[in-house]
Amino acid sequence: MNPEPHLALHHLRAADLHAEADAHRLALTARRPPKALRTRVGWTLVEVGLRLATTQPQLA
Repeated sequence: MNPEPHLALHHLRAADLHAEADAHRLALTARRPPKALRTRVGWTLVEVGLRLATTQPQLA
């Protein structure tokens, strides 16, 4: 039995899987916001939450 056809099918399937993985990776990065923006928004929300949680001193 000649192994060449099996090897050719293996290479085709591996190429298909690599292409599918690349497409999946690109799709994930396209819908995910950049980390810098995500970090800034997160810290802004923490700051707002802290301002809402702390009591302001009453002026007499």
